Amino acid sequence: MGTSDYSDEFKRDAVHQITVRGYPVREVSRRLGVNTHSLHKWMKRFAEPAPKPGVDHKAENRRLRRKLARVTEEREILKRR
Repeated sequence: MGTSDYSDEFKRDAVHQITVRGYPVREVSRRLGVNTHSLHKWMKRFAEPAPKPGVDHKAENRRLRRKLARVTEEREILKRR
């Protein structure tokens, strides 16, 4: 396996073009002369993780319980046919 001759700053800039500026990986790959596989590896290493939205578990449980009750009722009605 070959070693990378690219600095971390170069890699971060390449990832920035993809993640922040929205350029396709193929285009950045072609412009910079870097393999797309390498860009994907750099993205895993240098891209900042997307923030996870907060989940209201109690509200989600209530919603799912209501849905389960409705589906159960519909199933019982269909069984009686």
